[in-house]
Amino acid sequence: MKKPKVMSIVNHKGGVLKTTTTVNLGAGLARLGKRVLVCDLDPQQNLTASLIGIQPYDDNARTLFHAFMDEQGLDELIRPTTTKGLDIVPSAEDFFATELSLAPKPAREFCFRSCLKNTARLTEYDFVLIDNSPSVSLVTLNSLVASDYFLVPVSAEYLPITGLIMLGNSIGLAQEKLAPHLKSLGVVLTHYHRQEKICRDVEKKLQSELGEMLFRTRIRVNTKAKTAPSVQKTIFQFEEDEEGRGTEDYAALAEEVIARIEQNESLPLKEAANG
Repeated sequence: MKKPKVMSIVNHKGGVLKTTTTVNLGAGLARLGKRVLVCDLDPQQNLTASLIGIQPYDDNARTLFHAFMDEQGLDELIRPTTTKGLDIVPSAEDFFATELSLAPKPAREFCFRSCLKNTARLTEYDFVLIDNSPSVSLVTLNSLVASDYFLVPVSAEYLPITGLIMLGNSIGLAQEKLAPHLKSLGVVLTHYHRQEKICRDVEKKLQSELGEMLFRTRIRVNTKAKTAPSVQKTIFQFEEDEEGRGTEDYAALAEEVIARIEQNESLPLKEAANG
């Protein structure tokens, strides 16, 4: 039975393009003929807003919060997007309550893994990408435990080494105690502008500290990528008439992700960050 590769997109810091990366990496993989399911595990619902818009809350509807609580499958929550091959499990208004509600549950770190395991449609997909909030939380821990890989977007607009070490320590602990199967896919540099000295400095520092853990692909500064979510479009849809830099960057990232998984190019982030 086919099992998709499950990947958490994580960083404790906000503003590093986690959601944008999830949306457009998912769309990039779909353009390559892959079937992709993206899951919105952020109470802010940015992934949901970017792809299908925020739906009016229905007290009687089953939501992702309920799936976490009863550890049942996600089948009835899956929604199509306007990109062929790309579906979403949206978040909802009640998801903010998940963190506190998980706390007293036994095996609370494994709830989302159970949700995926109990999803009959999971075998339809090649990839599951999980968007997470910028925090150290039980929900993010659930995401990591359910994942085969994690990918870390970092901004080229400031030196992120200290934050990467802290993130690496947190993930290293999760790997040791709960998820020995979890592997790092690498770090991708976002908000990149070659002409800016700070970006070149950050790039040089990350290359020195992370080596091959740093993706070759750079996600360049792109105002269109900021605008696209407001009209529920991926960068590929937004730039479809011109094949702009966003299309080029995220297409390259999708190809590099597939190559890294196929070649198993992964190292523990904790080891690399402390390198």
